[in-house]
Amino acid sequence: MAFVRLFIKHFTFVLIWIMILARKMVMHMDNIEKIVDSSGTLLTKDAMDKGFSKFQLYKFIEKNHYERVAHGVYVSPDTWEDESYVLSLRCPKGVFSHDEALYYHGLVDREPIKKTITVYTGYGTSALVKDGIKVFTVKKELLAIGAITVNTSFGHVIPMYDLERTVCDLVRSRSWFEIQDFQTALKTYVGRNDKDLNKLMEYAKAFHVDKIIREYMEVML
Repeated sequence: MAFVRLFIKHFTFVLIWIMILARKMVMHMDNIEKIVDSSGTLLTKDAMDKGFSKFQLYKFIEKNHYERVAHGVYVSPDTWEDESYVLSLRCPKGVFSHDEALYYHGLVDREPIKKTITVYTGYGTSALVKDGIKVFTVKKELLAIGAITVNTSFGHVIPMYDLERTVCDLVRSRSWFEIQDFQTALKTYVGRNDKDLNKLMEYAKAFHVDKIIREYMEVML
């Protein structure tokens, strides 16, 4: 009988300890939910910075059926994914450009079907291209020219090229664009009050398209 009582005592203690651990786990999982942003994106880095263990994080991900969309990036199945933000996390060296920048700056009306980014020559792009991302490349020293940050509709900050760099890319990559979109974008730029022709020509010289851009500007202005 003494053995049975001892066994029951230890079993009860273990059971209570397990219940306490389970309760703590639930509390931790509830706390993890607090660091999921409005677009349903959860970053491993954020969880680690808040002191959560990988075990707690992965239990939360498994329970709530989060999808891994990039290394250290998980998205809830119950919300709209901020695709641009996720792509910027997946490709931190990339800058949104061309179609994306043209649409953002209001130079064209048609929203791009594919995401478009620019990276430096030599950056691994095969996985991006495989996933339908349109990728342009430039020399590493030219990547940062005209790069700014903008906010997505979800409030996330992403890198994108400014108005003048976007016009330079338009001219440099004109064979990629339909003639109507090309002409519309240039005419719209010329009619903008916030255009900066000095900056445009500065960028154009760096990309060796200053002559052709000057010709376009002389005709349109």
